[in-house]
Amino acid sequence: QVQLVESGGGSVQSGGSLRLTCVASGFTFSESQMSWYRQGPGKERELVAYITEPGTTWYGESVKGRFTISRDNSKNAVHLQMNSLNPEDTAIYYCKAATYTTTYWGQGTHVTVSS
Repeated sequence: QVQLVESGGGSVQSGGSLRLTCVASGFTFSESQMSWYRQGPGKERELVAYITEPGTTWYGESVKGRFTISRDNSKNAVHLQMNSLNPEDTAIYYCKAATYTTTYWGQGTHVTVSS
């Protein structure tokens, strides 16, 4: 059974930091591209960052320089370190795994940034 379980969300003041973690099971994690998406109130879901199997990373313009994505294949985990948070980062953050044949989504973790 495939599972993606996100954790680390919460409430923080503007300028603060959070570290999100997504732990995967039920598929070959090391052969999957891992991504973080987010969906803010009244907004479309957007890609925040991804990391490929070899470790290449990509970031959306709004988070570049503030967020860092990393993966630990030994623990089937992907992390999103979020620094210098601002209210615009308030959203539900989702983990996504893309294998050669399909994609999987987590249930999401809430992040609220207050000014």
